[in-house]
This record gives sequence, structure tokens and C-alpha cells, in this order.
Amino acid sequence: MPSPNEKLAESLDALKELQQGNRRVFRSDDLSRVHRERLVENGFLQEVMKGWLISSSPDSEADESTPWHASFWEFCARYCDERFGEQWHLSPEQSLFLHGERTVIPDQLVVHSPKATNNDTKLLFGTTLYDLKVAEMPETAALLTRDGLRLFSPAAALVRVPESFFQMYPVETQVVMASLGDASDVLRFLLNGGHSAKAGYLAKAFRQTGRADLADEILRAMKGAGYDVRESSPFEARHIFARLGRPAAPIVGRIEMLWESMRGKVLAVFPKAPGLPTDKEAYLRFVDDIYRTDAYHSLSIEGYSVTPALVERVRQGGWDPEHDPGDRRNRDALAARGYWQAFQLVKKGVEKVIAGENATALVRAVHNDWYRELFQPSVTAGLLEAGVLAGYRNIPVYLRGSRYVPPKWEAVRDAMPAFFDLLEKEPEPAVRAVVGHWLFGYIHPYPDGNGRMARFLMNIMLASGGYPWTVIRIRDRKSYLSALDRASIELDIHPFATFIDHRVQWRLERHDLTFPAPMESLVFGRDLVLFYGQDGEAVVRCVISGEALDNHFHADGKGKLEVFRANRQAIEEEVRRKYLAGDTEVDGSILIRLDDLPERPLAPSREARDS
Repeated sequence: MPSPNEKLAESLDALKELQQGNRRVFRSDDLSRVHRERLVENGFLQEVMKGWLISSSPDSEADESTPWHASFWEFCARYCDERFGEQWHLSPEQSLFLHGERTVIPDQLVVHSPKATNNDTKLLFGTTLYDLKVAEMPETAALLTRDGLRLFSPAAALVRVPESFFQMYPVETQVVMASLGDASDVLRFLLNGGHSAKAGYLAKAFRQTGRADLADEILRAMKGAGYDVRESSPFEARHIFARLGRPAAPIVGRIEMLWESMRGKVLAVFPKAPGLPTDKEAYLRFVDDIYRTDAYHSLSIEGYSVTPALVERVRQGGWDPEHDPGDRRNRDALAARGYWQAFQLVKKGVEKVIAGENATALVRAVHNDWYRELFQPSVTAGLLEAGVLAGYRNIPVYLRGSRYVPPKWEAVRDAMPAFFDLLEKEPEPAVRAVVGHWLFGYIHPYPDGNGRMARFLMNIMLASGGYPWTVIRIRDRKSYLSALDRASIELDIHPFATFIDHRVQWRLERHDLTFPAPMESLVFGRDLVLFYGQDGEAVVRCVISGEALDNHFHADGKGKLEVFRANRQAIEEEVRRKYLAGDTEVDGSILIRLDDLPERPLAPSREARDS
């Protein structure tokens, strides 16, 4: 009799056959009941609704939305084909969103069909599909099919959406307008429909966005057909972004407009750039000193289980994959090693930038090298294929827990040169740092490591203005990711700009920590030693755990206060390091845990050696 594993393997073989061509969506009757139930039970399939399933992953948590977001558009296309045959299409508004590279998963997708029943079908994670009954299908020339979805063409969508859509979604409409090579397709729908009012605001919109030739063509053609057309702007003045004067790929037009729309909001909250540091050695010493804190937080944000102790072991050369099987297998140690290697290249970049080298030209030239260093240890250990180091992704990617979906991999090749062109043209270091960080993550050019890369880029750009290296703390992860999501979904950069500003301000305020009267005491019942530092007039509460004193400083049965006093200098140095990096607790205090300390014992004080 086959074992449970053999039975599961048989079911997986059946699923693999169905997944040919990257298919993710299936009808229940595509599989036998036994295979279907076994795959659902083991987490390889997930039910969307009765009769419909999508691919999932056994390690996905119950509230994990990524499998659904990865399957959303394929499901909608197959479901509508099944219900309506060829008699359906998406709304002109949703068509314009997709043509304009707005890749957010909608809460509600509106589908038009003569066979519809005006029903709102509930799907997963709060999404719905509303089928809207219409009298008839539009003319064939108005529609096209993309990835199985029946959309209005860009020109047809521009003519069919109401004028209010231009006001509510100026980026999407201007991205689509900028993608048009000429006015022919738009004119065909305007003339056939007798849309003189639409012709008036479309002509004005083209003129305001640098396409006066298209505006004049629309006016001449409509006048020649006997229509009286009067230009009127559908946009608010502050929402006119595109002045390209040339056709542009939608992703290029989109990121250019987003940059222009966001830069002012960053400048409104960010402090003026200090200018390149006069004491360059001190600046680089700080970058060196902050490495352990930076690596711990940056890797932890990405879900790696690293500790400052592991980071320090890698830094000191204690990571030995050639002789230690554990290091060869340890995904977290490999990530820490990769981060250390990449950090060395970034630090060299910082040194060149504060000496006056062009930051954007440097990052454009070496960013792929940073990425390769991040993942070289994992490739060497055999955890990843060597092809991972090739560079930009050739697969779709999805962000855990977010409705935002990065652009298709084919668009990355157009997006990244345009991204670096925007960095090159931007005169303000704060905008390069904040919008550059967000937009790098928005494009998501790599299959993995985009968050770490974006934070490296941010700190290089901060250095170009003399701002200090800035750490995003793991305890701020939720606020950080939420602010990034707000910018990607609602196009509101203000929360993210404010978040980064608060972190930068900490270092600009030139904090320091001394210990003139630490007044150490044992916190009974909590196995902690409490002491105090001073930052100017402010008193800072500092704590070290008993576990750190026992295990790191080898208490050997001695009292906690005795061990603390014997190692006071080393402990105060660790506290100061964390404080200067802004790595404080919620109440502003500093807590030293065992994992905060290097694995190799710190040098004991003279008193300890004498005793």
C-alpha cells in the first residue's frame, strides 16, 4: 500500500501537469476528488469559491493574501470566460488603470456583459467581482485582449471615461495620454460618436501635457467634420505632471509623473541638506560603527532571524562555511554574510560620494554589484542557482500582505534607466533619498533583496547631501511598510517622507551619551541591572539583562552588580553604540540583551583583569 508521502507525491504530479505554462487557477473538476482534497488539506491548493481553486503554498499562513493576489487577474479572466464566453469586458476605468500601469489589486472589479445579472460576487480577502448588465457589447475595434482580460483600448478608454475621472486620477490618464503616438485612434472614437465636448477637454489635456500637435490635430479634424469644439481643462493646475512632448512607455511615463508629483511633499517636511561633511573620517567611522545595528535591523525587516551577535561573528570572520556544515546550511548566516559583503561596497561608495563623486552615476554603475554580493554566499552554498546573480528579474513578484503588485518583469527594463535618469536630474538629496528609496521598491527590479537595496540607495543619497547614515528599526517595521504601501497604493508620499525625516532628525540633533553618574542598581525580580546615562540635559534609562551578564561576561556565580562594575566600560560602549544609532526602546531607554552582544566576549576592564 502506498505511504501518505507517496500518495501526496502522486497528487502533486497531477497538479504539476495542470500548472504548465504558469497556470495558477483551476476548476474543481480539473482534478479528481481524492487529489483535490489531499492538495487542499496539505496547503498546495486554496478554494476561492465553490468550483474554483488556486495554487497556494504549504508554508503560507491562513491570512496570507499573496497566493490570491498572484492569481487574481487570471481567476477573473477564466471565471468571466466560463460565465459569459466572449460577451464581457472590463470597465473603461479599470481598462485605463491597467494601461496606465496602476497595478493595485482592486477591492471591486466591475465587469460589463449583456449576460450579467448585476450581482456582486464575494471573493477572497475582501475583494469582489461585480457583473454589470449592459445592453450590448461595444464595437470590436474598441476592445483588445491582454493576458486573458478583455479591455478597452487606450484610446477608447480615454474617450469613454467621464471627465471627472481625469480629475480624480490625473496620473493614470496622463500616463495613457503620453503613451499615444498620434491622435488617430482617439479621433476615430470622437468623430464616430460625435463627442464634441470630450474633444474639447481631451484637446486641452494634450496641450497642457506638452502634446500641442495632438491637440491641434483633434481641433482641425473635429472642425472639418462640422463640430464646434471649445477647449476646457479637465485637470486642476497642480495635477498636470507630464510635459514630455513625446510618446513614452506607460511605465516610464508613470514613474516620471509620480516623481514630479511627490518631490514637493518631501521638501515640505525634510530638513535642509547639511552639505558634504568637512570631517570625512568621522563620517566614515560612524558608518563603520553603525554596521552591526544597520545589518541586524535591515535583515530582520526582511524576515531573517539574525541577531547582532551573528552579524558581529560574520564581521569578525567567524563565519566559516568551508569547515562548518551549520554555516553552509544556515540561511540566516548566509544572508548576514551577503549583507556584510554588500555593505563593504556601499561604504566605499559613501566614501567616494562624500569626496564629491556623483552619487547617481556611482549607483547606476555598481547597484548590480551590491545585489550580487547580497546573494553570492547563498549561491556558493548551493541554496540558490547561479542564475539568480544575473541581475534584474525575469519573473513576476508579489509583496506579502500588500494589494500593490510591482510592474511586470518586462517593464523593469524600461523602468530602471528612467529611474536613474530621474535621480540624475533631481537636485535635492532629500528627494533622491526618499522618493528614490520608495520608487526602487515600487519597481522591485530584483527577485529578492529589493528592501535592502532600497535602503542602501537611500543612505548613499543621504550621504550626497551630508545627511547621516540612517537605520530603519525592526520595531518600526509595521509603520515603515505601511508608509511605503500608502505611497504605492494611494500615491501619498507624505507619511513615508515624515517617517524617514524623523529617523534622520535623530542623528542631525547630534546626540551623545555619557555616564557621569550611572547609579547602577539591581532590579529585583526581573534579573536586570539598571543604570543611567546622560545626553545633554536629558537622563537616559539603560538596562542590561542578567542573561547577558551571566553568559557573555562569564559571571561564574558572581553577583550581577559585581559583574556589571567589572565590565562597566565595555557595557557602556555597547549602550552608547545602540543609542547613537537611534536603536532605543519605545520609551527612549536602551536595553542590552544577550543577542545584542558579539559572540566573542568583549575585553574585560582593567579592574576585572586585576581581580
